Amino acid sequence: MEANQPLQRTSARRPNPGSVALPSVAGKLPPQAIELEEAVLGSLLIDRNALSKVIDILTPETFYVDAHQAVFSVVKDLFAESQPIDILTVAQALRKAGQLDRIGGEAKLINLSTRVSSSAHIEYHARIVVQKHIQRELIRIASELTEKAYDESTDVLDLLDSAEQSLFSVSQGNLKRNYESSLNLVKQALDRISAISQREGLSGVPSGFRDVDRVTSGWQKSDLVILAARPGMGKTAFVLSMARNIAVAHKVPAAVFSLEMSSVQLITRMISSETGIGAEKLRRGNLDATEWAQLTSKVKTLQDAPIYIDDTPGLSIFDLRAKCRRLVSQHQIGIIIIDYLQLMTAGNSKSGGNREQEISSISRALKSIAKELDIPVIALSQLSRAVETRGGSKRPLLSDLRESGAIEQDADIVSFIYRPEYYGIHEWDDDSGAPADGQAELIIAKHRNGSLENVRLKFEGAMARFSDLDSGYSARGPVTSGSSSSSDALFESKMNHVEPNEGDEYPPF
Repeated sequence: MEANQPLQRTSARRPNPGSVALPSVAGKLPPQAIELEEAVLGSLLIDRNALSKVIDILTPETFYVDAHQAVFSVVKDLFAESQPIDILTVAQALRKAGQLDRIGGEAKLINLSTRVSSSAHIEYHARIVVQKHIQRELIRIASELTEKAYDESTDVLDLLDSAEQSLFSVSQGNLKRNYESSLNLVKQALDRISAISQREGLSGVPSGFRDVDRVTSGWQKSDLVILAARPGMGKTAFVLSMARNIAVAHKVPAAVFSLEMSSVQLITRMISSETGIGAEKLRRGNLDATEWAQLTSKVKTLQDAPIYIDDTPGLSIFDLRAKCRRLVSQHQIGIIIIDYLQLMTAGNSKSGGNREQEISSISRALKSIAKELDIPVIALSQLSRAVETRGGSKRPLLSDLRESGAIEQDADIVSFIYRPEYYGIHEWDDDSGAPADGQAELIIAKHRNGSLENVRLKFEGAMARFSDLDSGYSARGPVTSGSSSSSDALFESKMNHVEPNEGDEYPPF
């Protein structure tokens, strides 16, 4: 039986009492599947286990008919409270909410329960209902865009961003909600705590550095993390070491936006870090047979790593947002790294040429991206020259963040990299007098949801890599007791594959 035929007769016989008004095109009715909505609700009323099959794909707003929205909302609330779901309990809940007469009384519920004999096909029916809802949403979005596009005062870049954001929400099946009840939020929090307990206290994306993860519990979803330092301190080396940890050791896809270095340069630095062959040697290609063998074997670890590098220069925040949405949609990216913030542009004229206001706009946009995509965003930032001119300690302060105090305000975590050796200081400035050569300190100066600590790491400048101070190169991943180091593990790869030019004598990576 064709679905559209009975639906048209039903709509003509009983107008929709409260659905969202949608534009009519050549007399066409908005996409709907009223009989299937009734079948889904009927299945829920006759089978207490039916809701578990569709609760992840249906919301009250998915239904076209206003009365159906009210019934499903009550069914969902009863399910959340672990109450039985049948005609009597649903009728009582609707009566208590003052909506029973509005939907047509108990007779309406009885009619729904007679629409189906079993709940065997509820998931299939529910997906058709969802498809109709998505069609209506697309019509609504297109109508709004058409109206705004005719408005000459509309900023075209803002309109494009709004369009892509709306379509992204629909494609993810995650239509925005204005609020959520504490009942659902508490349940989500308890589930999250339970999951964390099974991951040894890491609730976010692990950095791969033991003490950093201890302080942060991993980089948290929707957080904006600022990593700032003076040039030459190792900002890029730190995030590349971390990206390797995240993608290889923990299998979390990572996106790196490099506005300063090319993608091939970044990969070369990662290869140097992975193989232990100095970056200078790799640039010259002056390797002996042993080093060639080491290169071709150990670089395989990187080739399958889910790392995606974009080296678009002068990237605007508008383009970044679009690229990030696509990466999350296509590759399930778990973390975004930007090197570095001051090289970005706002992509519009709202800042009026004021660089400080432009940086503020970029900072707010980065936080917005982190929240929208629900993943951590790590942005590198430059520090002002005040660090160099300051007498005594050269440790960076929050006031040294360059060009805008909004960066400090928007960020959930602000951290600095400090290497005393860079300034010719060979001992740490504490009472221990411990040697500082070959070491760095990650200073966590702001932590919205945690403590402030300084974490010392090992820094190997020749290979441009960071590692845990007392356990070698931590980017190799955790080594359990009695097991061999995971650094010996090899992975087949095609990621970031560099094809040799014709005539080159070295083997491909």
